[in-house]
Amino acid sequence: MTNQTSESKQGVSSTTDNIVLGMGCFWGAEKRMGGLSGVIDVESGYAGGDDAKAGYQDVLNLERALRTGKAAGRNHAEVVKVTFDPGQVPLERVLARFWESHNPTQGDRQGNDIGSNYRSAIYYHDEAQKTLALATRKLYQQALAAAGFGEITTEILLLRNYITAEEYHQDYLEKNPDGYCGLGGTGVKYPASGQIVPDETSHKSGGKPTEALDGKNLNPGRQLVIFESENCEFCAQFSRDILDHWQADIPMIRTLHTAPPAGWALDKPLFAAPTIVLFEQGKEVARYTGYNGEKENFWQWLGFQMLSPEQQKIAFQQGTERPFTASNLDEKRPGRFVDPITGATLFLSKTKFNSGTGWPSFFEPIEDAVTYHEDNSSYMQRIEVRSASSGIHLGHVFDDGPPPSHKRYCINGNVLKFIPD
Repeated sequence: MTNQTSESKQGVSSTTDNIVLGMGCFWGAEKRMGGLSGVIDVESGYAGGDDAKAGYQDVLNLERALRTGKAAGRNHAEVVKVTFDPGQVPLERVLARFWESHNPTQGDRQGNDIGSNYRSAIYYHDEAQKTLALATRKLYQQALAAAGFGEITTEILLLRNYITAEEYHQDYLEKNPDGYCGLGGTGVKYPASGQIVPDETSHKSGGKPTEALDGKNLNPGRQLVIFESENCEFCAQFSRDILDHWQADIPMIRTLHTAPPAGWALDKPLFAAPTIVLFEQGKEVARYTGYNGEKENFWQWLGFQMLSPEQQKIAFQQGTERPFTASNLDEKRPGRFVDPITGATLFLSKTKFNSGTGWPSFFEPIEDAVTYHEDNSSYMQRIEVRSASSGIHLGHVFDDGPPPSHKRYCINGNVLKFIPD
């Protein structure tokens, strides 16, 4: 069995080869492997199970039955069939991309996807592929161990019962750019060997090894470290949504290294990118793992680390402080009132007025700083005001304010931070 085909495309040698790889969700695996120069085609499919005619729903149904003890046997893994030109990219480079693009130490899991259908796997078609797969596993295990990861769980077996996935699964993330895929990798690079060529898609580290952070250069009291990996789409999205607009009080630093800053400690190894870890006095106190556009969830997680219980009740449970208790109620200095989590400006002091209600009141917010929501709680019809940056509850707006807006933004002062000019 050779699994080799003839190719007549210009720039491609006359002989191609293929290998079948399981990396969790095949949507992201297809895109990651397809970005490697020398790869000609990547096809989503199923392999390694007992049913020679299974489809997507069959795999899901069997997995549910297996997990509840209602079935026996072996399920397929979601896989990609990678066809490549050995003249342009050696198999070792293909396998290096495979190892780097997911976490092979998680068993029947990849990120948030759990089940034997998401297991890590290499399905070879000849002894040469088997030999190289085992050799690369050994080499990558050494790199993982040095970074604090556990044993590789990837199964390396002869290919059996390969089935091409349904058409709507092919090129899925090209058809659905916002589609979910839990791949992030460990951030651990495959050790260079004589056959390894530089990864032409690497951009964040310039193709150079990244050094571990030094805890002595960071804030000892409270520090956020964002652990990323190269070519990580979810890291890029987190950067666009959160990091590119960072104004929060907590200092933040990004790294491509999976080890904690020197002299500091993680509670457990990382398994997805990005992972955001909050350190206090050099020890991990909280982490947020993975990101797929859920901005409010992230800010709520950070808010629970930053806000007092009283502030949390207002911000996340639509609570109301007692009147005349806000420390900034009588604040009259020139300055701005900001979101206590994100640091985004909400109101300017020049729009603040004394409403006599016992809560800080403003006649106008910063443009696009707040959002409005119907609130029918407490047998009343009101308009709730939330922070646009974090989504936290601020208060309500009424139509009995002074000119020019004639609006009264009645805001809980304990979820406003004042910054004087």
